[in-house]
Amino acid sequence: MEAGLAALGIVNYGWSVEALQATTRFSGRFSLLIFSIIFLANRPEDTYAVLSKKPFHIFALAHGIHLLELITFIFVSGTPIILYRAAGGFLAYGMIFLMPVLSDRLELGLLSEKKYKIASIVFQYFVWGIFFLTYLPRVRGSLPNVGGSYIEHVILLGWVSLMLGMKLPRVLFKRKQSKI
Repeated sequence: MEAGLAALGIVNYGWSVEALQATTRFSGRFSLLIFSIIFLANRPEDTYAVLSKKPFHIFALAHGIHLLELITFIFVSGTPIILYRAAGGFLAYGMIFLMPVLSDRLELGLLSEKKYKIASIVFQYFVWGIFFLTYLPRVRGSLPNVGGSYIEHVILLGWVSLMLGMKLPRVLFKRKQSKI
């Protein structure tokens, strides 16, 4: 899939820095799709048919490829690094790469279900926040030269916001049900 996204970038922009930027954007969108499936699933088993029995592994792989493309683009284009954004991204990537390890430890009985659920909740909401903070400055116009159109950024910010709007009522309703 990632190779197809790279080909799409090259077909649309030629063999250029713009193609690398587009490929990086496309792989980021693909990662958002995978994350959306994980974030919106009622139970982990709901992701199995669409992704894998190891959804955190799939997301880490896809987003790891996106990270390599992003680092390559930043290096090739000479784009300056914004330290506070890099710090948040560093924490998010740490969590993204930690979740498959925790998932495997749970499967092997080396991690309790309770600790895994806590880690999963922290991971999901923190990474959701990073996706939100990825698109918000693009919509506000405070992050120049990121590629993509304004409408594309509005739609993606809307989607990320809608994801939380779909998840929170379900979580709150579940808590209310368990107290009854």
